[in-house]
Amino acid sequence: MKKTLALLATLCLTTSYPLQSAAQSFSFTFSGSGVSGAVTLTYGAATDAKYPQAFEVTGISGTFSDSNNGLNIVNAAIGPLVPITHDTPEADNLLAPNDFSRFSVAAGLPPPHTGTLSYDNLFYPAGSPPTASDYPVHGGFLDIYGLMFSIGNGQVVNLWSNGDFSGTGAGPIDYGVAVATAAISLDYVGGGVAVAAVPEPSTYALMLLGVAAFGAVARRRQGT
Repeated sequence: MKKTLALLATLCLTTSYPLQSAAQSFSFTFSGSGVSGAVTLTYGAATDAKYPQAFEVTGISGTFSDSNNGLNIVNAAIGPLVPITHDTPEADNLLAPNDFSRFSVAAGLPPPHTGTLSYDNLFYPAGSPPTASDYPVHGGFLDIYGLMFSIGNGQVVNLWSNGDFSGTGAGPIDYGVAVATAAISLDYVGGGVAVAAVPEPSTYALMLLGVAAFGAVARRRQGT
């Protein structure tokens, strides 16, 4: 009986997380400091040449909102991804992924940016390692470069992970968001953005199955 309960508990816990062998999509929401969104990204078998645990995102959909700086962006449709360009990182940045890319912004980006936003469109199901030689903080399903996607009208959004500032590996993961066009930075929220995963429908079904099984076991014990 104890073994049965333990197996059911394990089932309920493990179904709360995406399984790479079974899932090809990941849904999440994010919010903080005037920005918010609901995103579903898809990814295939291809991984970054330097980081085999990093899967290349192949598609993205959802909505994005930004009330900062008078933008009044409300539920703008997300997509497509800005294509990867495989740019060369700084000479001393030996940890940058192979998919490291840049999006040029002519004006308005805060330091330390020098006219570009970096991105790599990589998804880390088990959490990102350090991917910048001058930035050891890491963690989250994105890295410090993150995703770059269009929201129409020439506007793009960069969503990245600042990592776990506690350094314990168990603390909350901090994220940042930037909105820009090729001409100018429109918004830059460097941190304080929280992200929450949205379980897939199949996950809900398995969790309900686990709860039902617990109930059946409890009733059986009461009847003996």
